Amino acid sequence: SPPPPQAKIACNAKDTAHTRAERNILEAVKHPFIVDLIYAFQTGGKLYLILECLSGGELFMQLEREGIFLEDTACFYLSEITLALGHLHSHGIIYRDLKPENIMLNSQG
Repeated sequence: SPPPPQAKIACNAKDTAHTRAERNILEAVKHPFIVDLIYAFQTGGKLYLILECLSGGELFMQLEREGIFLEDTACFYLSEITLALGHLHSHGIIYRDLKPENIMLNSQG
């Protein structure tokens, strides 16, 4: 069975506006290398996003564990990231916070 979804909660007005924009983007850009939005809802001033659970953790943690990536592994991750960014760009979206901490991996990488 698939892992349970993860929740993201926005508590203040600035976070809510940012999270609403994120929700709109995630609804518009379905892609195998972009996290799936399962459900979104709002209560009071809080906006909740229920996202696909990616059990592989952050690319940053994978790099910390391995120390360095072999060329094949680095090419694998770079290819997935390039395809995801290309898909965003095809929708007129620029992702400006690309760093290993923001790259989530599923159980297969």
